[in-house]
Amino acid sequence: MELMVLLNALVTRLLFVLHSLIGVWRVTAVKKEPKYWLLALLNLLLCLETGLTLKLKQGRGYKWFSPAIFLYLICTVPSLWLLEIHHGTQYCGNEPGAVQVNISNQDFNQSRDSSHASEGTDHHIIQTAKVFVKQLSTICETVWTLALHQTFLLLLVVGRWLLPIGVEITRDQLSQLLLMFVGTAADILEFASETLDIEDVRKNYALINAILAVWTWSMLQFPLDLAVQHIGCKPTASTRRIPSLLLCRYSAELWNIGVSLFIQDGPFFIVRSILMGHFRIFNQMLVFFTAKNILVVTLQLYRLAVITLDFRATILQKSRKGEVSCCPCEHDESSTHANANRDTQMKEFLAFLPKEESQGLSED
Repeated sequence: MELMVLLNALVTRLLFVLHSLIGVWRVTAVKKEPKYWLLALLNLLLCLETGLTLKLKQGRGYKWFSPAIFLYLICTVPSLWLLEIHHGTQYCGNEPGAVQVNISNQDFNQSRDSSHASEGTDHHIIQTAKVFVKQLSTICETVWTLALHQTFLLLLVVGRWLLPIGVEITRDQLSQLLLMFVGTAADILEFASETLDIEDVRKNYALINAILAVWTWSMLQFPLDLAVQHIGCKPTASTRRIPSLLLCRYSAELWNIGVSLFIQDGPFFIVRSILMGHFRIFNQMLVFFTAKNILVVTLQLYRLAVITLDFRATILQKSRKGEVSCCPCEHDESSTHANANRDTQMKEFLAFLPKEESQGLSED
């Protein structure tokens, strides 16, 4: 097992666990009930996955799916749900969204005096840390929740980058996936913050749960890698069917369209339309992002129509030439055998030539 692969696998999962524990600590501090520390037990699933991955896959990832990202969602999403439902018991100062962490000199002097009295540097560090944590607890709840949302999405992207990749996905595909995740994370963060900050939405408990459910549903695309990988197909009887051939040729494009229509832009458009149509909630940003969702859904449907027409034209062209398959991932058996026979004949021919000439021909 390579040292860097082991290090990346362990460090990334450690970051996931630490962020999840911070969320659980914040829920416990807000609810003021120690029983919510039981949410930290969900991290045992991530620890179990780490052990199995190191043993079975030598720390590398799986094909099409990332169990570490999925378990990180399971560990963190419940804490964010509880914080959003409990939203509003603490309010920020005069400037909304302003983070103010004021550690007074008196607090530091007290900690310094106590440390000198005990004549221990470690005690001074502990006292300073306690003061800092105490001041962090006074930050308003809305800022804490938004910060957890932001760091959660950033860790999903950075964590997917740091996690060792498997043999099924290339570096080029990973870079494409990360660029897609950056745009996806920005849209999801905007959806959660923009809709849940509306005052009329906060008064409706059922509406909050519905928005959080759609938000959770949109997060499920992060563990999947199908948007950049083609599904391999073999020349069997099932792949001769039109839907199978279409999925074989355009698997990544179709998955990308499906994610946009059914997981992200489609559900976001429905939620925003309900807010404006049924609940009569209007503001400039809500109208803008609703129009943006309509545009994206329309373009994805247009892309689907273009793919279908292109595939249909290819099918007709191949059928006129008498060819059976049009899937690029299927190979003609006759051409494969011909290439194999040609390679065998070339090797036999080179065997009868002198050594220098055979080396020159093989290089050519």
